[in-house]
Amino acid sequence: MTRHRFLPPMLSILLVLSALGPAGLFGQAKPKMAPAVKSPEVHPDGRVTLRIHAPEAKAVGLSASDILGMGGNAPAFVKKEDGVWEATIGPLKPGAFRYTFTVDGVAVVDPRNPAVSESNSNVWSLAYVPGAAFMDNAQVPHGAVAAVPYYSTALGYHRRLHVYTPPGYESGKGTYPVFYLLHGAGDCDHSWSSVGRAGFILDNLIAEKKARPMIVVMPAGHTSADFSMGAPGNMVDAFAADFRKDIVPLVESRYRVAPGRRNRAIAGLSMGGLQTLEISIGDLSRYAYIGVFSSGIFSMGAKPKGDAPAADWEEQHKAALGNAALKKDLRLLWFSTGSDDFLVETTRNTVAMLQKHGFTPVYKETGGGHTWDNWREYLREFAPQLFR
Repeated sequence: MTRHRFLPPMLSILLVLSALGPAGLFGQAKPKMAPAVKSPEVHPDGRVTLRIHAPEAKAVGLSASDILGMGGNAPAFVKKEDGVWEATIGPLKPGAFRYTFTVDGVAVVDPRNPAVSESNSNVWSLAYVPGAAFMDNAQVPHGAVAAVPYYSTALGYHRRLHVYTPPGYESGKGTYPVFYLLHGAGDCDHSWSSVGRAGFILDNLIAEKKARPMIVVMPAGHTSADFSMGAPGNMVDAFAADFRKDIVPLVESRYRVAPGRRNRAIAGLSMGGLQTLEISIGDLSRYAYIGVFSSGIFSMGAKPKGDAPAADWEEQHKAALGNAALKKDLRLLWFSTGSDDFLVETTRNTVAMLQKHGFTPVYKETGGGHTWDNWREYLREFAPQLFR
């Protein structure tokens, strides 16, 4: 009897495909491999080269409002023979920069860049130019930033916040002061720890003994993805309800938070600055440190028509604004805005209003505009003043 020998199935398939040659099983040419693409490429001099493989595209552009000085002078992308479009920007000053490509008019994140920064309704690719020691990823003890989901009973749906805990928190038993840090319009709870570099800024300040170890809570300031809450006042009220009813109780029950007013701080930028004033002035007995970055009471802008909007806010907070006892243990009320910021008059008028009511706010006017470049610097300056 003849014995038949059989090859393993996979080996048989490979031998057949090899015999068919480069045309493959169905007579079609094998697809070309996409070229290797590195993006972003950060050069030692601060220039950044961005690349995307889009061989069929007719035009590629860049959306990157964080890149200072770019304005309307977006870089021209050049298409190479392998279908890779390339452009170089800068040199940029050290910092984190968000960007997306526009490919034939469609916004596209950088497919070769795993670093992203979320915002309220979209996501950005993120490039980091090192060289600023206060926010670089240095060789120091690092804390942890956690994404924390929770259910908001005030709003009736699931939400998320980010929490920074300082180096040594997991292995320790002591309590820590808590700092609530709010983002601006369009952003989300991820923004301060991604483009804002808050975790690295706190790590470096704590390592240099310039700031006390603290818990930093970064909640989501928007209560809808599409701004359906309408007027800014409605969004502020809805967030304030979530903050007071759900966020603060969650933080104080889950984390080792030190008790008392002198162990609580709150600050925010732009929309978050308005929310900060609403929450802190409305509940002044709980917060000893208040920071407002590039913001104020929005109705107190440049040359307001009539005094009704400003008077409305003052009337709503009349009791707190006039309570001398609560002002005594207010350790810091700190404002900072860039001289080119479109909200600079709002800040100035808000500071003047608070002074009229007997507060002693500190106001620092810097250069620059309504940008993360300023807000990271403000955090760097504000955090060391807390809990002293």
